[in-house]
Amino acid sequence: MNIKTIIGVFTVLLVCATSCKKDYLDKTQDEDLTIEQVFESRQYAERFLTSAYNNLPEEINFHDWQGRNAFTGASDEMEITWTYPFAQLMTAGSWSPDVIEQNVWRFNWEGIRKVNIFLENISKTPFDDQVQKNAFIGEATFLRAFFHFLLLRTHGPVPIGDHSYASDADFSTIKRATLEESADFIIADCDKAADLLPMTVTSEKLGRATKAAALALKARLLLYMASPLFNGNPDYADYTDLDGRKLFPAFNAEKWQVAADAAKSCIDQVEAAGYGLYISSSNDPVRNYQELFVQRHNREVLFARNMGNYNKLEMAASPNGMGGWSGLCPTQELVDAYEMADGTTPVTGYNTDGSPVINAASGYQETGYAASAGTYHPAGVRNMYVGREPRFYASINYNGAIWRGRGIQFWNSGLDGRGKGGPDYTVTGYLMKKMVDENVNLVQNGSSLKTWIYFRLGEQYLNYAEALNESQGAVSDVYKYVDLIRKRAGLPGLPAGLSKEEMREKIRHERRVELSFETHRYFDTRRWKIAEQTDNKNFYAMNIGAGSSLQDNQFYVRTFLKKRVFDPSKHYLWPIPQIEINKAPGLTQSPGW
Repeated sequence: MNIKTIIGVFTVLLVCATSCKKDYLDKTQDEDLTIEQVFESRQYAERFLTSAYNNLPEEINFHDWQGRNAFTGASDEMEITWTYPFAQLMTAGSWSPDVIEQNVWRFNWEGIRKVNIFLENISKTPFDDQVQKNAFIGEATFLRAFFHFLLLRTHGPVPIGDHSYASDADFSTIKRATLEESADFIIADCDKAADLLPMTVTSEKLGRATKAAALALKARLLLYMASPLFNGNPDYADYTDLDGRKLFPAFNAEKWQVAADAAKSCIDQVEAAGYGLYISSSNDPVRNYQELFVQRHNREVLFARNMGNYNKLEMAASPNGMGGWSGLCPTQELVDAYEMADGTTPVTGYNTDGSPVINAASGYQETGYAASAGTYHPAGVRNMYVGREPRFYASINYNGAIWRGRGIQFWNSGLDGRGKGGPDYTVTGYLMKKMVDENVNLVQNGSSLKTWIYFRLGEQYLNYAEALNESQGAVSDVYKYVDLIRKRAGLPGLPAGLSKEEMREKIRHERRVELSFETHRYFDTRRWKIAEQTDNKNFYAMNIGAGSSLQDNQFYVRTFLKKRVFDPSKHYLWPIPQIEINKAPGLTQSPGW
């Protein structure tokens, strides 16, 4: 190192030392407030509560740790281009209590601590308006329920955090509650929150919890509790804590009706307050579905997180030739799941080599190209993308689709292809279009106001239909609410006379498509206990390493992508990070880990 460099470094260190000291001494008035001082002020108390919202997962971010959403990339609906996301370790079976995304556990418990401190101290805060004070208590109570639910969906039975812990507390006393105790605590908090919260809020408070959010959370939780993973699961019948107490319940068929009642109650109450399925001004099925996810806080949204000016989703999902990263890649299996425009099923299964079993009656074709443009597809694209249901065109960017003013070129030498060099290219031959704002100019680092929807009315329709079908069979209300979803999407209603088992498959299919990329598919396949079929297999993609034009047949050859791993003995639930068990040795590790 030369003398000029040494002098330069010393100068920087000296300036830093003096300026840091000055900054430390010159604190603002509110930097060192005690808890008591915080709750002496309504303004500071509200800010404290607002900070708890920051602990909600940024599920809009599928690949970075701060999103705390490894679930979309680990489900059978998406492959993420890059190797670093935790989802890649999950699908390779390379995770463990020591190799785990720790923030899924840690951030939820941090949020629980925040709201418990708030609830324990808010009585000291002066309020002129008791209704507003009750609403703040309701928000904190809902958030506590939601944080517990986020833990339960990944880890099963969890400790109940009904109070804050001092730093010198004996953490060895912390143990898992039983699954039913965990659920009962969440339900009680949902009920209390619903009693305290307004059904809707004014525009400046959009993103705060409401009664609608509490009703929706309760309904989703009860659906999970009625499902095979959590309701009489024989694999967990002998799973106990360190005291020998069984943590999972015996089967109870009545839980399905309880779940149905909760979903129907949610639907009836929110619709009476003005919520409803989102319909675009044109009632075009593609626009109905597209706009639902870009029109912030529309009438279908029951609870969503404000992300502010945000473009990371647009960057991750946009083609590399348009300034994006080409990272969020729908699987070929999901593409195949979209129906034809008339509601028929194009692909009914797969042969051992990954080739599709095509339903000839559907009119679906794997070969050839569109001679002319259709309502939703341009001329010249592969026939496999012709005549599909509107949600396909609203959700999937495929080779030749028109996006931001030109046709997408995913073939190897195309503008958006692998041959451009670098790590950013689609690995499946598709990119996610759903939720992405086409008007954001990435070249100019543009962004738009974004939200992430945690709960919406369409989900509640499907929750109700599923639970009611499991309880009573394919009765009229089951048809009614599934068909409302399909009608909005421009599809015909379900065929009459379905058995309970046939309707079950229809509902599961509808959830797969309608709720794609919304952090449902991962948990659906697990609560149904079908993940060993959906995830433990070979996955295939378009032949992205080939092709020199849109109509180069070599690109459209289904090509092996990867073998995914799912071990049913342990992968249905997440392990608790071992570092957390070291702190609280009374915790029992999740089954199989």
